[in-house]
Amino acid sequence: MMKEYVSIVIPALNEEKNLGRLMREVRHIMAGGSYEVIVVDGHSSDKTVDIAKSLGARVIYDRIGKGSALIRGLNAARGDVIVSMDADLSNEPKELGLLIDSIRIGYDVCMGSRFMSGGNSEDISLVRKLGNRFFVTMVNIIFGGSYSDMCYGYRSFRKGIPKRLRLMEKGFGIETEINIKAVKLGLKVVEVPSVEKRRAAGDPKLRTFRDGYAILKTIIKNIR
Repeated sequence: MMKEYVSIVIPALNEEKNLGRLMREVRHIMAGGSYEVIVVDGHSSDKTVDIAKSLGARVIYDRIGKGSALIRGLNAARGDVIVSMDADLSNEPKELGLLIDSIRIGYDVCMGSRFMSGGNSEDISLVRKLGNRFFVTMVNIIFGGSYSDMCYGYRSFRKGIPKRLRLMEKGFGIETEINIKAVKLGLKVVEVPSVEKRRAAGDPKLRTFRDGYAILKTIIKNIR
């Protein structure tokens, strides 16, 4: 297991049915390594916080939105490598090694991709797939990127990189903002294949058209 200290940041809102299993799988994968789990709770009304604390997570709070929660978690992370992942079991803990190793060998940011060879999604509609492709094309053309995926939150960062990105997005535009600013800063970025699973339990937080509009606004705001 890697010698670097790893921070795993998990934004969560009412994920009591998923979080326990996720954290136990993370614990299994990270056995023997030095790591922390930070759960950024959106003031859940269920037992999310109790479960997180009982399994050793550090819990901090943010009620504004996914982007705001992620920024708070990234800023609180103490690791040499920082990983962001979702609480709904859509991200495979067994892929943590690939995300962490990419930072170990010299990349600043590693992004999971559902649309490169070896990647896949079990939980994306045709409308969302087309929307993601549209936004990927926009960012690649406007900012000179070479991405295959845009709206996916399973990522890793070298220590200090989140602060250099100066992230501002409070909602679902956060992943797009990371992609854009990584290009604008000339960071060393790599994509690795990732398989997105279906949400294990509970209702999805994503709203296709509302969040698509937020992503479009993020792209427009960063054209300067």
